[in-house]
Amino acid sequence: MERRVSEPGVRLGLRENWKQFWLLVLVNAFVGAMVGLERTVLPLIAEEEFGMVARGAILSFIVTFGFVKAGTNFFAGRLGDLHGRKRVLVAGWLFGIPVPFLLIWAPSWSWIVFANVLLGVNQGLAWSTTVIMKIDLVGPKARGLAMGLNEFAGYLAVALAALGTGYVAEAFGLRPEPFYLGIAFVALGLGLTVLFVRETAGHVALEARGHAPSSDDPTFGGTLSGREIFTMASWRHPALFGASQAGLVTNFKDGLAWGLFPLFFAAGGLSLSQIGVLVFIYPALWGILQLWTGGLSDRLGRKPLLVGGMLLQALALLVVAGSGGFWAWFAGSALLGAGTALVYPTLLAAVADVAHPAWRGSAVGVYRLWRDSGYAFGAIVAGFLADVLGIVPAIAAGGLLALLSSVLIALRMPETLPARGRSEGA
Repeated sequence: MERRVSEPGVRLGLRENWKQFWLLVLVNAFVGAMVGLERTVLPLIAEEEFGMVARGAILSFIVTFGFVKAGTNFFAGRLGDLHGRKRVLVAGWLFGIPVPFLLIWAPSWSWIVFANVLLGVNQGLAWSTTVIMKIDLVGPKARGLAMGLNEFAGYLAVALAALGTGYVAEAFGLRPEPFYLGIAFVALGLGLTVLFVRETAGHVALEARGHAPSSDDPTFGGTLSGREIFTMASWRHPALFGASQAGLVTNFKDGLAWGLFPLFFAAGGLSLSQIGVLVFIYPALWGILQLWTGGLSDRLGRKPLLVGGMLLQALALLVVAGSGGFWAWFAGSALLGAGTALVYPTLLAAVADVAHPAWRGSAVGVYRLWRDSGYAFGAIVAGFLADVLGIVPAIAAGGLLALLSSVLIALRMPETLPARGRSEGA
């Protein structure tokens, strides 16, 4: 790895690495589109084709996806630190190849669950690695902007795939036509990765040479073990703890929305195309607004956007739970996308602010472990509450949890943006 430092042309910065950066943005769009395949039609397939009634059972595919993706995130970061990023990214795409075929041919719900095991590995390896590689390329400046662009591409693709599958399903049926798109996504993503993506280990080594650890915090050195990194990123460091709990709650809400919103809207009398629009607008705004919110956190600081974003998510869920009809649900879904856009790139940038380059990939992996376990916990809790109390209380409970997370950030999490942190005495 060290030999790469002396290679001509290895520089840090978005402008200096724009070709590779935008290639990784495109690759991450195909990663996100793989998730979007499921968001409109899969809960409806559970009811209409497999006769499933219990909400908890229907949401089992999200539980599987969430836990597998969460665990894979941690290993993706650590494997990338030890063996290189590109190998991990290619492996992620290889795990994605069977997914659309399993969704097309599944004769039982267990096939769907297994497809989501593979999808979780695909997302954990591929999405985590594109995130880390972009952080490697841009260096310490403009991390918020870089994360905003990454998450913009991923979640806009989620939204477009969800919208597209909704229209395809209404025109041709729930299966197999909506999942043909997935075959193209895998082929394009894997092809671009193998042929054009380059390793970023040289950028990591270059940044590490100029990284000065904090004189009053020896944990910021580059020699932490995997266990030390896990405890640091999970609870020992207040900024990393704040990011991890907020990420978990954010994806708790997303697991809830992914599993319950289509069923809730269908029970309200909406058509498949209308449900597709509502399932589209939430991740679409989540994706598009990150073009601004990531860069905004570079200027205003991480903490204000995190507190405000969690509050906005809480409000949005309460609006959806307490209203009825297409336009009211449209407004709630739009607010939910805006709130998520405020926090998603900002949380990643906050983790990158704190972590040393030598263990940054591992720290991002631990953060994403906790964040994406929220999918599973959200599906479990939401499914249980929906079966016992109904869908409306389940959605409202997610709003209250987001409110609590906002309070925790306000009270405990320090500002991590270096310039503002110094000005505030952090």
